[in-house]
Amino acid sequence: MKPNAANDATIEQTATHDESIGSNALEDVQSLWYELRGLIYEHLQLAALETRRAGESLVTMLIAGVLVAVLLIGAWLGIMVAVVLMLIEQGMVASAAILLAVAGNLLIALLLCGVIRRKSHYLYYPSLLSSLKPIPPTHRHKDKSS
Repeated sequence: MKPNAANDATIEQTATHDESIGSNALEDVQSLWYELRGLIYEHLQLAALETRRAGESLVTMLIAGVLVAVLLIGAWLGIMVAVVLMLIEQGMVASAAILLAVAGNLLIALLLCGVIRRKSHYLYYPSLLSSLKPIPPTHRHKDKSS
């Protein structure tokens, strides 16, 4: 037997062993990739179902909100009619009673517009925006020297 023959056999065994390790690692990577794709697919399916359910819930809430608004408007009109009729029964002229009810409604609407205007300031996230503003260079130098 040649001395080089033993070396050749060892090299072939090592190469075969390395190839089997490489092919196993490739199979593992492919298996992980397919599992990851399956997991992503399931998550996207779940997100789609949740989005659909959220959309249906939003539509239901909007319809219910509109119906509640219509009912509240009807109730408010009923209250106004009752107030006007009460004022007429007390001896007030009908047109004056109606104008008084309209003026009261306009005053309430004006007050509510003021509330909306004051609260609209917070829709701009003022505290967050001021915290994200960059510090001007002149202020940075003062902070470091203090």
